[in-house]
This record gives sequence, structure tokens and C-alpha cells, in this order.
Amino acid sequence: MKTIVICSGGLDSVSLAHKVAAERELVGLLSFDYGQRHSKELDFAAACAERLGVPHRIVDLRSVGAALSGSALTDDVDVPDGHYEEETMKVTVVPNRNAIMLAVGFGMAAAQQAGAVAAAVHGGDHFIYPDCRPDFIAAFQAMEDRALDGVAQVELYTPFVHVSKADIVTEGARHGTPFAETWSCYKGGEVHCGRCGTCVERREAFHLAGVEDPTVYADEDFWKSAVEGR
Repeated sequence: MKTIVICSGGLDSVSLAHKVAAERELVGLLSFDYGQRHSKELDFAAACAERLGVPHRIVDLRSVGAALSGSALTDDVDVPDGHYEEETMKVTVVPNRNAIMLAVGFGMAAAQQAGAVAAAVHGGDHFIYPDCRPDFIAAFQAMEDRALDGVAQVELYTPFVHVSKADIVTEGARHGTPFAETWSCYKGGEVHCGRCGTCVERREAFHLAGVEDPTVYADEDFWKSAVEGR
């Protein structure tokens, strides 16, 4: 099935792109610039598209991102350190982000006669991000079935929605994903900070999967105290 992958340039979406390239017909990667402070991730998405030999489109949503104020990812708000399951991490929510991006993706798929849009939402996202949960995925699919009724049939493909990030690392390794060529850190520095929620989750995932982590972290050991007792 012809599939467009929404690709941020992070570990999850790049692993998904490699999985789709191996198992389906990957026809392109779709990324979004919504004014995120870690916009350097888009360079990693572009590199993934080049590596897999498919087109890469970046949609400019900076004006939309500016309207979705209050998030540490788009506003002048400090990105907190710690585990995703801490209450402080809710400041990283960008309201309705996935719904907006997926709506664009479905329109693009219909225009290009692609049969699916793939997104790398996963089980570890469920605690904090409502638009990564299985009930949202089912509801969005139902909405698009009506929105595109008589125009196109497009599937929302989310193979990671019920699994952990460690499972994604395992699957990514199986498909030869170059993990060093992915970017997760929300702070967008020279190297991964090792302290923000996504860095902690990334480091923990490699540990649980038993896969060597090639990532350079400014703080290599913080993740251990962040996951202690969880």
C-alpha cells in the first residue's frame, strides 16, 4: 500500500519510515515546522528521506504553532527535566498538534492517491499526550472516513500505538535504522541534553531493548535517577 510517513526526524518516526520502506510502499515523508525550538529535527527527517530515496515535504505551520501558545516546545517556557510521567511534563503539550498534522497528511494522501498515512505514536505517549492514544486514533480514522467519503480511502497506520519505545528500538534495529541519525531532544542544543523527558525516555528505551545507544548526551547518567522507582 502506498504510504506517507509523518516524520519529525525523531527516533520513533525515522524507525517507522524504515519499517514502512521495508514492508510497504513508502512514497514520501511529511514533516512540519510549527515553530518548535528543536526544529533541527527537520534536518534529520530530510536525511532520512534522502537515505530512503523518497520525496520530503516540510509544511510551514509556524503561524499555527504561534497560536497554540503556552507549550515549552513553542513558547519562551523552560523545557523541564525528568520523566514523562511527571506532572511537570504537561507543559510540553502542544494542543491539538497531532490532529492538525494528521489532517494535513490525510489531505495530502488523498491528493496523491496514497492509501495510508503512518504516524509513530506509541504507548509511552499515552500518559501525557491525548492525541497519541488509541481512542484518538480510532476517532480520527472515523472522522476522516466521513471527511473523504466518496473521494478517497486512507488508512491511519499506527503500528506502535500499543507498544513501548523500547519495542520501537527493537523494531528499528531489525530494519537497520541508523539511530545516530535521529534527533529527540526537546531543548535543541548541540547534543542531546540527556535530562528532558524525551531524552530520558530515549536512553531508557535503549537500555530496556538491550541495544547499544549511539547518542551523545550532555548528561549521560541523569536518566537513571529519573526512572528510579517507576
